[in-house]
Amino acid sequence: MNKAEITNIKQLLSTQKKIVIVPHKNPDGDAIGSTLGLYHYLNKSNHDVHVIVPNDYPTFLKWMPGNNTILKYDSNTNTCNALIDNADILFTLDFNAFHRTGNMESVLAESKAIKIMIDHHQAPDNYATYMFSDVHMSSTCEMIYHFIDMLGDINLIDSDIATCLYTGIMTDTGSFRFLCTTSETHRIVAQLIEQGANNAEIHNNIYDTNSYKRLQLLGCALANLKVIPESRTAYITLSQDELNSFDYKKGDTEGVVNYALSLNNTILAAIFIEDKQEDIIKISLRSKGSFSVNELSRAHFNGGGHKNAAGGRSDLSLDDTVAKFISILPSYSKALNDE
Repeated sequence: MNKAEITNIKQLLSTQKKIVIVPHKNPDGDAIGSTLGLYHYLNKSNHDVHVIVPNDYPTFLKWMPGNNTILKYDSNTNTCNALIDNADILFTLDFNAFHRTGNMESVLAESKAIKIMIDHHQAPDNYATYMFSDVHMSSTCEMIYHFIDMLGDINLIDSDIATCLYTGIMTDTGSFRFLCTTSETHRIVAQLIEQGANNAEIHNNIYDTNSYKRLQLLGCALANLKVIPESRTAYITLSQDELNSFDYKKGDTEGVVNYALSLNNTILAAIFIEDKQEDIIKISLRSKGSFSVNELSRAHFNGGGHKNAAGGRSDLSLDDTVAKFISILPSYSKALNDE
């Protein structure tokens, strides 16, 4: 985002505006953290701001300041449509293609509002008036920090904004262990702690609130773990019946794929989760080093994301999806074994 664009955005925000902020479907820590962080910042300038999420999100994200103001599109469709139709500015955060918002796709595409994209995923669509896109950033929350800084308002970051942004940076960096974590990331995190983000409390709220059933589900997932040593690959499956057996709640499988990736000599990991309601298999892919799960997911599973973390979906059965995954591994054998 160049100086002229920042100047234009500052001019836009110099008078009160009706603003809607939207993350992707099935929002994660970075999506909720970035939308609420931006929400609190814009509220300080007395804008009329609303966060609209496509659908519900995990309970372990619902403690963040401002959570009670979030509107869910799937249960408040008419209200949300009216807010989007009347918006002056539409911020789209942590996604770069409208189809990532599910049933919100058409209403967002048809909106006459000035659109501002802030996102760190690859291959963005060209829908935004102003685009802040950087695949090298650790998270959209880190980008929101830079966005506020570029607008000259870093002094406006308070404990609420700091808490939301810290949460998204922490979750999207795997608690600061992924390759996307840079020295600049740590400098920003230090500033957020100084502005009131309680790092220990945030970590506890996200990672140390497991239910008994969720830990049982994790045990089931680990029991289903399979290893393909010749491809340096491991994968986990969870059927709908297994999810139901352990009273599955949204977010209960968050991070489970990383257990497969933690195995010695494993470069590629996947989890395949059956979703009978949507009639799909949800796929999460993780990798180490230079092996790109973004490319694999785009080529074979209608998805994408980052080099080392991506998602996808399959319309096949759970067994057939796994069989397809195994069948494509030989074509990646050299890349996986050269890693």
